[in-house]
Amino acid sequence: MEKFKFKDIDGTEILVRKWATIDNEPKGVIQIAHGMAEESSRYDYVAKKLNKEGYIVYANDHRGHGETVLSREDLGYISDEDGFHWMVNNLKQLNDIIKEEYPTLPIVLLGHSMGSFLSQRYAELYSDSIDYLALTGTNGKPKLITKLGIKIAKSDIKKYGRRHIGRRINKLAFGAYNNNFEPTRTQFDWLSSVDEEVDEYIKNDLCGFKCSSSFFYDFINGLWTIHKSENLCKIPESLPIYIFGGDKDPVGYSGKGILSLYNCLKSLIINDVSYKIYKDGRHEMFHEYNKDEVISDLILWLNKRV
Repeated sequence: MEKFKFKDIDGTEILVRKWATIDNEPKGVIQIAHGMAEESSRYDYVAKKLNKEGYIVYANDHRGHGETVLSREDLGYISDEDGFHWMVNNLKQLNDIIKEEYPTLPIVLLGHSMGSFLSQRYAELYSDSIDYLALTGTNGKPKLITKLGIKIAKSDIKKYGRRHIGRRINKLAFGAYNNNFEPTRTQFDWLSSVDEEVDEYIKNDLCGFKCSSSFFYDFINGLWTIHKSENLCKIPESLPIYIFGGDKDPVGYSGKGILSLYNCLKSLIINDVSYKIYKDGRHEMFHEYNKDEVISDLILWLNKRV
């Protein structure tokens, strides 16, 4: 794995990891968009598995995440305006770099959790720059309760500024995620059923932080933007899409969110959209007890199309 940086238009340096240990001619490139309050090194295992199958892998640390931040105080703060938009644009910048280096290879955008929502928006804006889309730890149209989150975040921003750590909104967003796993061992039991994986997440200084009020304000607005009919119709019918997750994932409403998104995409007459829901899987299927099965299923889906 190697690391490099590229500059956003405001001068922010975005950290990128690249895994390219391929024995034979590469089949394609996987561009990973990681989730909220984590960082791209957590995809080392899956990236190396994909390498063995002939796929080069790139993953950037989003603004406000990982090694892209200059200090711990910057974790969870994206930008002075519309952080959701900035993160999507960074994905496009990395995509441009990939195309310059591998102009003939197909590109798969693989988004997890927050990254899956960024990827959905990306598919609406820049669908001609990717060949396949895979989404995990995801969901369909947000519930109306998220409108309350927008109001709380907006109120906090007005009182304290965009860098304010949104403790109220953090509690609203994640407070109930552990409820179905009581008695719980940690506050992050909802991520994975594998204790060691949860412990690794907790030990990682670049994971599990609380995000700013402005992050939530921009992010939740971004979720609603994705599901506007005038935006959904921009996803081309020819884009193959694969959705997968666990039936115990609170982000995806225990599988119902995956079905909601699948049905939404099917209603757009997308030719090739499929899904898989894993029994007893929680939020991070790449860190679950059956992660090798999950990765193998992803590779099988890819190899049938790439």
